[in-house]
Amino acid sequence: MFRYFLEVSYKGNNYSGFQKQDNANSVQAEIEKAFGIFFRSVFEMTCSSRTDTAVHALQNFLHFDFEGALEEGSLYHINAILPPDIVVKNIYEVEKDAHCRFDAVSREYRYYIYRKKNPFLSSTGYFYPYTLDLDKLQRAAKMILSHSDFRAFSKRRTQAKTFKCSMLQSEWIKEKDCLVYCVKANRFLRGMVRGLVGTMLLVGRSKLSLEEFYEIVQRNDPSKADFSVPGHGLFLAAVNYPEKYFQD
Repeated sequence: MFRYFLEVSYKGNNYSGFQKQDNANSVQAEIEKAFGIFFRSVFEMTCSSRTDTAVHALQNFLHFDFEGALEEGSLYHINAILPPDIVVKNIYEVEKDAHCRFDAVSREYRYYIYRKKNPFLSSTGYFYPYTLDLDKLQRAAKMILSHSDFRAFSKRRTQAKTFKCSMLQSEWIKEKDCLVYCVKANRFLRGMVRGLVGTMLLVGRSKLSLEEFYEIVQRNDPSKADFSVPGHGLFLAAVNYPEKYFQD
């Protein structure tokens, strides 16, 4: 029995999320189905990072066990079976105890906002045509770098046993026609990035002061955070593993 990692990328607009669900279509379900069709077998895969409805990924991973080596050329045929908004980019043979979720050392997200109407960004960015104080946005983003408990930015229905996260990056950048929130941490809570973005946008519009934002962070009260920004502006940009993890 061999263990394999799949590196995948997808546009999430047509899916209820990444992880397989009983009553809705998901990215994982489509990938398992494509492998099942090609290999005429049943596949049960484990995902690295769950993404919500309409959220995209430039990079995500799954792992699965399979009897025998995968032949060269399998990737081409599997991608031909998959819908056009999902692609398997790479397949890696790994150690039998490798785990795509637990072995990841960090994850990176990007949230895209555009403020001038653009039909080419409507499915991958959040149209937000309001005046924003970029200095306030940046100061709010920097505030959370020294914080470790993110209960305030976690949706209430969660299976998380701890709300502790080690924040490695938090900043706003300009990228072409978009304003992008870039965040990196060892782990993320359910709804955390969207909660951070929505609440910081209130700061940028001066509807919430920096002092009030800091108080929300400190008091760990999710009822004060704003989770209303849509999922389609969010990208899982990278899942990072230890150096030389895929070397072989």
